[in-house]
Amino acid sequence: MNQLELLKLLESVKAGELVPAKAIERLKHMPFEDLGFAKVDHHRALRQGFAEVVFGKGKTPQQVAEIVKSMLRRKDSRQNILVTRADAKIFAAVKKANGKTARAAKHHALSGVITIERSAEITGKGTIMVVSAGTSDIPVAEEALLTARMMGNRAEHLYDVGVAGIHRLLEHRERLTQARVIICVAGMEGALPSVVGGLVAVPVIAVPTSVGYGASFGGVAALLGMLNSCASNVTVVNIDNGFGAACVASCINRL
Repeated sequence: MNQLELLKLLESVKAGELVPAKAIERLKHMPFEDLGFAKVDHHRALRQGFAEVVFGKGKTPQQVAEIVKSMLRRKDSRQNILVTRADAKIFAAVKKANGKTARAAKHHALSGVITIERSAEITGKGTIMVVSAGTSDIPVAEEALLTARMMGNRAEHLYDVGVAGIHRLLEHRERLTQARVIICVAGMEGALPSVVGGLVAVPVIAVPTSVGYGASFGGVAALLGMLNSCASNVTVVNIDNGFGAACVASCINRL
């Protein structure tokens, strides 16, 4: 439930269209629902503008399915549902446990994201551009792209434009300047965000990936390179954290 849905609920009670007991029934699981192994935060959208996102890795398929079921039970909410780091077993469990209510569920295998779209409303003011240095960075970039879209943003992508062939990036300079926020995903030495940051006047959220040879140390080299960027509009999230980058970009895009 978001602020608009809560306002409509209160107005229905005020107008006599909904009895208080029914309103209480809808609100009784706020701010969270205790499933024993998880406390599902139904209050998240009211506080932060988007429903709780389920991190699939480390949870059993059944646990993820029950959390999604809890979220889908909220008939008063039209919030999109997002599960990250999910494999085919988790997706199968979500579909099986939720039956017809999960018909809209999609598994994006490349990024490991499960989406259940219940609202196509755009709340972001501009466009979020997701840029990847190489093809190997696309899984993390796709996580960012899907998250941004599910959070109500117009999001576009520009892939495989790393510094090894800088002309590929410069070909799209106009598209970059039209974005309100840019998410820049890169592994190896992580140089791309500095280049992009020097071309635009908007926030650039850098995402280091674990792509690279031995001395990249699983993304640490890219992370340190991005943290030391001389482009002053670049900020950095954790290694492979496309989801976190999209959350921050969404907050900026709603301002």
